[in-house]
Amino acid sequence: MAGDSKPRRVGIIGFGHLGQYLTARIEEEGCGHGLELAFVWNRSREKMEGRVRKEQQLPSLSDAVHRRADLVVEVAHPQITKEHGAEILKHADFMALKVTMSKHPDSFRLQGVVGAQGQSRGERAVLYQGPVRALCPLAPNNVNTMAAAAMAAHNLGFDRVQGCLVSDPSLSDWHVVEVEVTGPVDEASGHGFTVKTTRRNPAAPGAVTGSATYASFWSSLLSCKGHGGKLFLC
Repeated sequence: MAGDSKPRRVGIIGFGHLGQYLTARIEEEGCGHGLELAFVWNRSREKMEGRVRKEQQLPSLSDAVHRRADLVVEVAHPQITKEHGAEILKHADFMALKVTMSKHPDSFRLQGVVGAQGQSRGERAVLYQGPVRALCPLAPNNVNTMAAAAMAAHNLGFDRVQGCLVSDPSLSDWHVVEVEVTGPVDEASGHGFTVKTTRRNPAAPGAVTGSATYASFWSSLLSCKGHGGKLFLC
């Protein structure tokens, strides 16, 4: 970044497909964006062997504070954020990145009753429809879009924003997100203003994350320049 003499140090928690992608982008292009890699942590450390330099491998998340990261990106599991997010925020900005979409049943990571329903491979099925609050613990890897909408719509929140999770075997090449916003209904006509948007993200069969999302995560990382005590959705 022009005018900045000190690069922003980025820590990556999780070395799955997204973690590998972000690590590679930082190593290859980070200097031009004012970024450098502070550390990479993965539950199975051997997965990083030969792919992440020894000095950049973080043995334990409790050691993260000693690596002086300015930004930490969690692309591992929601439980990591639950257990370590508050402590990390004392020392760095924290990005938890996940995507929620209606997609092929093999692409879901579900819990409880919703998980049992998601085992069906026969036909299109609505796995859940109701308040976002109740869905979050049942599909922690698949509800980030809905949770972000609940926070952005502060007058509705997690209890009044509705979430609908759909399992569709025909979506072998796409993840689909539809957002519908409805205004007040006119009592005389019975009609109201409605806006509906649809996003289709190319995705390999069984992939949890759509292929176009990787570049979106990279763009969000570049835009994350300090939370300043506020919450930003990107």
